[in-house]
Amino acid sequence: MVKFSVLCLCNWKHQTNKRDGGKSNQKEMAEYEIITFYEFRSIRNDELVDLRDSIRTLMCDNSIKGTFVLAEEGFNATVCGLSDNIAKFVSSTEELLRTKLKYKSSFNQDRPFRRVDVKIKPEIVTLKHKVDMAAGAETHVSPGKWNEIITDPKTIVLDARNDYEYQTGTFKGAINPQTTKFSELPRFINENLDPDQHKRVAMFCTGGIRCEKFAPYMKQLGFDEVCQLDGGILKYLETVPAEESLWEGECFVFDDRVTVDTSLKKGKTIDLSQKGK
Repeated sequence: MVKFSVLCLCNWKHQTNKRDGGKSNQKEMAEYEIITFYEFRSIRNDELVDLRDSIRTLMCDNSIKGTFVLAEEGFNATVCGLSDNIAKFVSSTEELLRTKLKYKSSFNQDRPFRRVDVKIKPEIVTLKHKVDMAAGAETHVSPGKWNEIITDPKTIVLDARNDYEYQTGTFKGAINPQTTKFSELPRFINENLDPDQHKRVAMFCTGGIRCEKFAPYMKQLGFDEVCQLDGGILKYLETVPAEESLWEGECFVFDDRVTVDTSLKKGKTIDLSQKGK
């Protein structure tokens, strides 16, 4: 009788899978969509706690995992979920924040985030210097024009990321500032670049947020022509054909994928951020 019961149970599962058209298996095989987005905008301090709680609820209700940072200067997030759930989350978040999210997408077979992490911080990207964001107007360069800018001998190409990110992959000819965190970059500029000598500086980072803050900082220091790659490396890899790309290596990302390749699929490079730890 026991064997018969087990057999019936297995057969029932098989029939159920047939009746649902294999949807259970399809769900297991579905790729997760990873989106990253940010916006520099003024948020009142007394709004932050309510926004944090509301965003956490939206993420839980839509089975979204990842990190969402809020600050008085704006928000910054990288989250993942099934595409239908991502679409619902984006729509609800836009309504909550009264904005239109400009996000970049990539896909992965496994979920690269495992928890919901919504937090309030002093800055959405930590520079520890006061920046007039308006000074960054007209510094953006589209991925389509980026190659022309960085191949000009007069251009200083600055990788605005950390050393382990640079070692994973970078643009041909880019300077490695050898930093371990973003807040060290101002010191590198002070010691190595001169506004009177280096007339054009083109910078890039993973998704654009560090450059969004550092480009106006450079303008404040007196650098005449500052260019930032609009949308960062991820947008460049998404839009520039492989045969035209000047990117070398893979791109470090801050989730379980560790890196993505030029097709924005999970890469093969080891986690260099853990080297020496």
